[in-house]
Amino acid sequence: MSAEYRVMGLFTDENQAISAIRDIKDSPWSMHRVHSPIPSHKIADALELKKSKVGYFTLAGGITGFFAGFLLAAFTAVQWNLIVSGKPVISLVPFFIVGFEFTILFAIFGNVVGLIHQMRLPEFKGLEQYDPRCSGHHFGVTVSCKADDLKGLKHFFQNKGGEVKVISNGTV
Repeated sequence: MSAEYRVMGLFTDENQAISAIRDIKDSPWSMHRVHSPIPSHKIADALELKKSKVGYFTLAGGITGFFAGFLLAAFTAVQWNLIVSGKPVISLVPFFIVGFEFTILFAIFGNVVGLIHQMRLPEFKGLEQYDPRCSGHHFGVTVSCKADDLKGLKHFFQNKGGEVKVISNGTV
């Protein structure tokens, strides 16, 4: 077993952080997290993240909601069995309105569930890897390396213009 170190490079410039992210992909080190004080499309592009699956949760919630609303309205109409002027008990147009409203409601529920699921909340691990300066003016790139690569990783971050912070070490 060898020791694994987690090292954070703290950058004051977004472009320096992006350069480090791109160069880490071609290195033996593995990236764990990137902390940014602002939403950044440049960093998201450099990370080459997969497309979010939250939309599928929203779609599933909306479809479920439509059928739930339509069936609820139909079920209650059949239970009461009130015939008005010879009209059918289950009339489509008013039930589609209820289905539409339930579509919106359940789509919102699906969206919230999807966001929580995709963000992997609640996550209590990884809090020790956060540096409060990343909420202000710093961009943090957390990378893990083997014990014999620690010096090289520190040198890499310093060459990129970042401040180095060794977060943790442990056996893997």
